[in-house]
Amino acid sequence: MQLRLDALEPHLAKGLAGLYVVYGDEHLLAQEACDRIRATARAAGFTDRSVFTVERGFDWSSLLGASQSMSLFGDRQLVELRIPSGKPGKEGADALKTLASSGNPDVLTLVTLPRLDAATQKAAWFTALADAGVALKIDPVERAQLPNWVGQRLAQQGQRVAAGEEGRRALQFIAERVEGNLLAAHQEIQKLGLLYPQGVLSFEQVQDAVLNVARYDVFKLNEAMLAGDVGRLARMLDGLKGEGEAAVLVLWAIVEELRTLLRIKRGVEAGKPLAMLLRENRVWGPRERLVGPALSRVTESALEKALSLAARLDRQVKGLSGSASDRRNELPPNPWDGLFELAMTVAAPGRSAPRPPSGTPPRPPARRAA
Repeated sequence: MQLRLDALEPHLAKGLAGLYVVYGDEHLLAQEACDRIRATARAAGFTDRSVFTVERGFDWSSLLGASQSMSLFGDRQLVELRIPSGKPGKEGADALKTLASSGNPDVLTLVTLPRLDAATQKAAWFTALADAGVALKIDPVERAQLPNWVGQRLAQQGQRVAAGEEGRRALQFIAERVEGNLLAAHQEIQKLGLLYPQGVLSFEQVQDAVLNVARYDVFKLNEAMLAGDVGRLARMLDGLKGEGEAAVLVLWAIVEELRTLLRIKRGVEAGKPLAMLLRENRVWGPRERLVGPALSRVTESALEKALSLAARLDRQVKGLSGSASDRRNELPPNPWDGLFELAMTVAAPGRSAPRPPSGTPPRPPARRAA
């Protein structure tokens, strides 16, 4: 049975299943879900605990033995299986299918996995586990959902932001400082609970307390481009540079989005339905709703010019000598400013916007989330 994360608490209140599969890359939420399952299991008498981590040469028979035996002292036991790679192999797949079919009322099994692609979720071993118990998919908190998520976490510790525009600014401020780093976001929210009493938090209190602990993902750049969010785009490029990300990888990510938009733009002008073009170009998730507005902002000729600029930037970031054309169409001295200019062809075509700071990397966090 597939279960949403927000349905876990009501599910556990009704009683435990015999097997749980928790999968996803949002470590904070996965850890919290596992903690809730463990706590409920302890309360139900599963006081003995065995933990197995699948590594090279893992003995699958030891897992099966633990799942079929009673504890030494006759206690009910929780058997945890961690598969960090998400790939159990042939022997492991057979063992997991056996595990799924061997129900033991005195053993509760908890399997943790990273994010799984669609093919793996259709594999026989995974479907056997999901059918035998509860599969809990941990989805990441998207950027647009982050302010609300922060607000809910503050409410859990008896705090809230001010009403109206000040409160929205405070939540947005926190979201910008913790983007891509949910573990650190959790720590910053807990810090607010230690620094200030329950009740209303002012924007100044939030601004004084919350560190810049954002971790930016190069593959999220396209969302900022498509949404036309110039401020976020500038912060992401500045953050990626400060974290030491390779400029050539950032360029590749931007160019892939430009090419996708150009293919879809030409398809739409040829009379093809947008929905079909999105499927053909493997556009889904948050990007799916952002492509339409982006296409209305940018012309086909602008996209073609952007790809021409990208070709010149490619030579620059690789340290190759510029051609005569490059010298006539002078590029910014700093390639990261050129990357910002390139992304702006989609984010805000025709708009003159300040480039992201390029001389000083963003202030590093005082600590990393554990």
